[in-house]
Amino acid sequence: MAVYLPESFGVSPATAHRRFSVWTEAGLWRRLHRAVLDELGARGELDWSSAIVDAASVRAKKGGSLTGPNPVDRGKKGSKLHVLSEGQGLPLVVAVSGANLHDSQAFKPLILGIPAVRSRRGRPVKVRADKAYYSAEHLRWLRDRRLVPRIARPGIESGERLGRHRWKIERSIAWLFGYRRLTVRYERKGSHFLAFLGLAAALTCYKRLAKLTT
Repeated sequence: MAVYLPESFGVSPATAHRRFSVWTEAGLWRRLHRAVLDELGARGELDWSSAIVDAASVRAKKGGSLTGPNPVDRGKKGSKLHVLSEGQGLPLVVAVSGANLHDSQAFKPLILGIPAVRSRRGRPVKVRADKAYYSAEHLRWLRDRRLVPRIARPGIESGERLGRHRWKIERSIAWLFGYRRLTVRYERKGSHFLAFLGLAAALTCYKRLAKLTT
């Protein structure tokens, strides 16, 4: 991390790494993300018509925790990024797991992790996802929480059931992959890689906020 800092940053690599570790342990990046979401919500800029869920894998050059053999990369070590966005693709919840964790196992934690953002419009009405997340149990679970499931059924519908909404979560993941620290995992600590993902989510949302205030 620190080797990429310009000399004008004003601190040594060791100091930068130490402060990053302390701030990560204190949950700074999560609070920063929440603060930006609160401001967007207060302005009515979050689309609560639906929540969209998807995941993407990255190769892990290093890393111990939150890694695993990637079934789509010849079993090479990797991590998986799990993302839940609002209706327009702004990331609300992010998580990291080993690449061998099935997408469906992250489904409930992502839904339960939706923050109680300060907003004029409430919480999501529908949940959209591809067939990897489909199960009768998930459908019941969503309906019990008064959420309308829009999940493609395996063998009946393709992932295209997301239709015009699918590109929004794909764009969200592309925004996150625009940060080089997320395209390949070099961090040994899973908490540090998750911290970079959380910071990227906060910056992605902040860019939307900055457009409103400039």
